[in-house]
Amino acid sequence: MSKTLSDKSNLLVLYEDNHIIIVNKRAGDIVQGDKTGDQPLSEVVKDYIKDKYNKPGNVYLGVTHRLDRPTTGIVVFAKTSKVLPRLNKLFSDKKVNKTYWAVVKEKPENEKDTLIHWLKKNPKNNKSTAYNHEIKDSKKAILHYEVIQHLNNYVLLEIKLETGRHHQIRCQLASIGSPIKGDLKYGFDRSNKDASIHLHSRKIEFIHPVSKVQIKVVAPTPKDPIWDACSN
Repeated sequence: MSKTLSDKSNLLVLYEDNHIIIVNKRAGDIVQGDKTGDQPLSEVVKDYIKDKYNKPGNVYLGVTHRLDRPTTGIVVFAKTSKVLPRLNKLFSDKKVNKTYWAVVKEKPENEKDTLIHWLKKNPKNNKSTAYNHEIKDSKKAILHYEVIQHLNNYVLLEIKLETGRHHQIRCQLASIGSPIKGDLKYGFDRSNKDASIHLHSRKIEFIHPVSKVQIKVVAPTPKDPIWDACSN
């Protein structure tokens, strides 16, 4: 995947104030710079702010969390150095409620369930493995899922995370025999044409760390026939 966001008009801003900007990430975008050298979403957002407000010099932008490259949906950035540690604390204290949507072909055994595994990351292949018991260097992973829609040949799951582990949703769903559509790394039988996977960070809710107002943002799903069939 070598997609870049050189055209700022492709940036979909979901929420913005003086302190925070929330955008809808596309599949293929990287949130922060990495060894690929591809243009990260953070730089595109900086360019957007610089142009919109005619800011001279460097623009500050703090990365609060990340999404996997093939995943789409909500990413929250801090626009000031004052608010970044406050946002980071909200995330670390689990005071940010995130909801994901995932499309799978194989329906889980239960319509609604809590999955508990211990995940161990292998840096060599950038992949996590799920275990039903704790092993050395593993981290406990907990998520809650519910089947919310039956599609032709697929099922739409709504997922809430209790923990934020490496590839957690992808790994845990694969471990129960329900890999996400397009996710070759975790066992789906074929890739999506655009190298995306059908995992979308759908909704986020938290109390604004400065204004103390409740923030609730919902990200539209990407345009494709399967996402279009989901209840938007």
